[in-house]
Amino acid sequence: EAERVFDVGFLDNPYFVEGLRAKTGLDEEVYAFVRALPDYAELLSRTTDLLTFLLPRYLREGKAHLTIAVGCTGGKHRSVTFARDLQGFIHGQGLRCDLRHRDVGLT
Repeated sequence: EAERVFDVGFLDNPYFVEGLRAKTGLDEEVYAFVRALPDYAELLSRTTDLLTFLLPRYLREGKAHLTIAVGCTGGKHRSVTFARDLQGFIHGQGLRCDLRHRDVGLT
């Protein structure tokens, strides 16, 4: 159902860090942990570069909606953090961006 899918499952998993397992990327501790990972900044930069190229072209084509999916193993830590940052980037481009974390709240 998504036009763009990004897998961030290669990043270190906070699930295996004591004190972070039961939290999500909505919690500041997990958000900060994921954002501090060595490859995170480059991944975000490369992805936002791609979106900088794509978004105006989707708009030019008249696309009213664009679904971007972000996944990882459990869908609660890394993907949530990355999706939050992508939303911030898209808002910074002057575009509306709704965010739904499908797996947050699931046990």
